[in-house]
Amino acid sequence: MLSQQTDVDRRGAERTKLLPPYHVILHNDDVNEMTHVVRSLLRCVPGLGPQQATAIMLEAHNHGQAVVTTCPLELAELYRDRLESCGLTATVEPA
Repeated sequence: MLSQQTDVDRRGAERTKLLPPYHVILHNDDVNEMTHVVRSLLRCVPGLGPQQATAIMLEAHNHGQAVVTTCPLELAELYRDRLESCGLTATVEPA
């Protein structure tokens, strides 16, 4: 059992080296309504639920920015581009 866990840990570490994680950051703005931001998050980032999207929107609203998701660079850039196509400001940075 111990050797299996070690193999899983090693494979996870190798995957992280090959696909390092990146954060998609949503930035607050004074242009978009809160409901638009939540709807855009739900439409642009698969796997987010309404409560998560609302929490992300409120974090960005109250603190200036919020981490939307953490994923490999190619996906992070896709989600950023989708959010920007909705008129939101988003960036990608290493996790």
